[in-house]
Amino acid sequence: MPTSSLSSTIYNPLYECMPRAELSALQLRRLKDVISRAFNHVPAYREKCRAAGVTPLDMQTLADLRHFPCTVKTDFRENYPFGMFAVPMEEVVRIHASSGTTGKSTVVGYTANDVATWAEVMARTMGCAGITRKDVVQVCYGYGLFTGGLGVHYGAERIGATVIPISGGNTKRQVTVMEDFGSTALASTPSYALHMAEVAQEMGILDDLKLRVGIFGAEPWSEGMRVDLERSLHVTAIDIYGMSELIGPGVSSECECQCGLHMFEDHFYPEIIDPDTGEVLPPGSTGELVVTNLTKEALPVIRYRTRDISALTYETCECGRTMVRMERVTGRSDDMLIIRGVNVFPSQIEDVLTGIEGTAPHYQLHVRREGTLDELELWVEVTEAVLKDDIRSLETLSRRIMADIHSILGLTCRVKLVEPKTIERSEGKAKRVIDHRKM
Repeated sequence: MPTSSLSSTIYNPLYECMPRAELSALQLRRLKDVISRAFNHVPAYREKCRAAGVTPLDMQTLADLRHFPCTVKTDFRENYPFGMFAVPMEEVVRIHASSGTTGKSTVVGYTANDVATWAEVMARTMGCAGITRKDVVQVCYGYGLFTGGLGVHYGAERIGATVIPISGGNTKRQVTVMEDFGSTALASTPSYALHMAEVAQEMGILDDLKLRVGIFGAEPWSEGMRVDLERSLHVTAIDIYGMSELIGPGVSSECECQCGLHMFEDHFYPEIIDPDTGEVLPPGSTGELVVTNLTKEALPVIRYRTRDISALTYETCECGRTMVRMERVTGRSDDMLIIRGVNVFPSQIEDVLTGIEGTAPHYQLHVRREGTLDELELWVEVTEAVLKDDIRSLETLSRRIMADIHSILGLTCRVKLVEPKTIERSEGKAKRVIDHRKM
């Protein structure tokens, strides 16, 4: 395995290059253990297993996992707050929770060993991105009950880097700190990173920043946005993946080859299923990602339906890591829009827009129902240069966007070109879809 970007770390990355047979044996041992713990200590999961007619004794091969029931987000809400925990509260040293914007919060707990595991998998994420103890990492993910900020923080400290725990918000101050403290690595949502680039440009200091790498996650983003991020911030843009129910960030990460996200399979066992039937799909198939956390003590989650659409690749990466790679998440099965029979994810629209000169990487999808039909209107910001053109140029750009979306996605939509800064900027996850049908 090449060591150029990992040689100065304080941990040994060789566990990411385990032979497949050795890894599979480790996964089976850990699957048997985690299923037994969930069955014996989480009444809600034990009831699901009994309803499915399975017990921990039925877990004899990796293929047997498909017979066990999945865990879904509603399980957390129905057992709020601590009903999914497998250890007594005196062993829980940390509690995090989701925002709960669509219902009760999803509450997750950690033992001391869980916190150490979290730091380790996030250190691997840093190593994948080429971050070392020589870097200054500016963490712009939120701290508090959200897992993003502290997760990245732990990993950066574990690898020996200098951490700036600035959290989100106050963007001008963010950029000033970035310049004054010499930040070389940025951790944020991709949409907020683009906003920081805009502000840095307005402040006249964008070219003075020392950033060289960014680890971006918490929302789906496209290859087109990668180009925008790398061009505007002069960084290598690395996609990272995780979710609170499994541990937080640290489930998988791209390496510097940028050809899929390495999943840390000694801690997380992935499957791809058909989101409609629940059938496990063969390697290489696109479907819904299902993940079992193999080593979590406080919250053993079996076959968690992430709702994220991806695929798995088992070939060894160019970097030498042997663990499975998941493709970039294209969207969530519950975020997919169906417009007049056409399935579309916001990230697909984004990918089309980033290939059209004159558009800025800020957009929203407005969905309305007119009569019995759903209509999609795309709001997209144009660049300052386009505003100087005459009305005919704007009309030409609008027609070009509609034509490209129809040609590539088979989708007919209206296009509304808006001035720069019209669409609200987010310090966290960008709000891409405004569904007026639900208002």
